[in-house]
Amino acid sequence: MSRGAAAGPKGKKKGASFTIDCAKPVEDKIMDIASLEKFLQERIKVGGKAGALGESVTVTRDKSRITVLSDSNFSKRYLKYLTKKYLKKHNVRDWLRVIASNKDRNVYELRYFNIAENEGEEEE
Repeated sequence: MSRGAAAGPKGKKKGASFTIDCAKPVEDKIMDIASLEKFLQERIKVGGKAGALGESVTVTRDKSRITVLSDSNFSKRYLKYLTKKYLKKHNVRDWLRVIASNKDRNVYELRYFNIAENEGEEEE
């Protein structure tokens, strides 16, 4: 008996769907969601080449959310890395952070740092 015989069909990869929720910064007009979408389309690497998304990865936007759909394996951590890189490039990394949502594990949220708590600690 071979041990690997019970495994499923080989070569079949499952896709992934991730969302970046930019509601708070977009409402406050700190960032433009269209520029984030364009940044992701240019920077996501497929097959070692940036910007060559082809049919395997799609980046879509509606109001204050960006959705990245992938036919092949796609790292959630890579999406967080690119989002942080975008924030740094546009000089808003000091005020915003990328956090995984409590409700859904495939959603990242852009939130403000809690500056009020830090100010109270410095005064004492």
